[in-house]
Amino acid sequence: MSADTQVVVVGGGVIGLSIAFHLAEAGVGTVLLERDALGSGASRATADVVRAYFAGNPVSSALAVRSLAAYHDFPLRPGIGLPLRRVGYLVLFTGDEQVAAFEADLPAQRAAGVDVELIGADEARRRNPLISGELPLTAAAWSAEAYVSDTAAIVGGYAEAARRAGAQLRTDCPVTAIDAVKGRVETADGAIMADAVVCAAGAWSAALARTAGVDLPLTEPIIQELLTTDPLPAMPDIPVTLHASSGLLVRLRGDRLLIGMGYPGPDRDAWRRRVAAQLAAVYPCLAGAGLHTAVTGVRDASPDRTAFIGHLPGPPAFLYATGFSGHGLCNAPAAGELVRDLYLGRDPGLDTTTLSARPERVG
Repeated sequence: MSADTQVVVVGGGVIGLSIAFHLAEAGVGTVLLERDALGSGASRATADVVRAYFAGNPVSSALAVRSLAAYHDFPLRPGIGLPLRRVGYLVLFTGDEQVAAFEADLPAQRAAGVDVELIGADEARRRNPLISGELPLTAAAWSAEAYVSDTAAIVGGYAEAARRAGAQLRTDCPVTAIDAVKGRVETADGAIMADAVVCAAGAWSAALARTAGVDLPLTEPIIQELLTTDPLPAMPDIPVTLHASSGLLVRLRGDRLLIGMGYPGPDRDAWRRRVAAQLAAVYPCLAGAGLHTAVTGVRDASPDRTAFIGHLPGPPAFLYATGFSGHGLCNAPAAGELVRDLYLGRDPGLDTTTLSARPERVG
């Protein structure tokens, strides 16, 4: 492997690539190491949706608001075209307690810069006419700032921009261990020394951090699966819609629906039956629709679904950006900015103490 560098970024998903771009753009010598192909982990198991509203999680919402602004500016910086089709985000409430939770959360969401409002059941059905007339719909949250994009284009855009800024991106190069005291990163191709190491390895972050003597409080990696229907007759252009009680999420993709609902767990057949039943209950016109795997991927997760972004002081420094729990696409630009600013000792313009995992070097 090449000579020493200033920063090694471990992980070539959308988070690691955003970090590599932002560091390289700032003039920092950067090498990114990816165990497989770029974007081959959680970044390939997304619904291609970028949005600003994360119910009950204003910290993730603040990151998403900042990131959404960056996605709008993508043609200017990093200078790469990016599809963004505005569709809106609709969250269906079927109980008074869900409405009360929304209203309690609303001030924090507004403070985070989120444009979201409570609408009535009739307005929700107007926005998504597929919703069952029998569904006991109490109200809904509506956020216009949600877009269908292209995760592969975002991954490729950050990769191209990072290379253009001088970063080295190495694929098929799994990291086997990190020595956070010496700033040494071990791979099958040899070792590389750095002033700082950034752990952005998604589902593999906890295990890699442990080799560095750092304990990140991540939960076990989760297998994510999204389903798709058979081709459907002409469909209205519905918003991305979440049924809050079940977690059923749908969006239109061409002449099919893309569907998610939690995580399959060990019995995937039983999970699919639950998805089919819930789909029929919320959208009766889709009862009996064929369901097929659209994509699967391994996700990292934090206990409260809020990302961990922070650092342990060096030199050498150990930084981390992980635990995005499926929010990585919506948070990636902000994550790259925050890690860059932490490394350079800049004011990130956001209270990063709310994101710190508060790990300690152990052993």
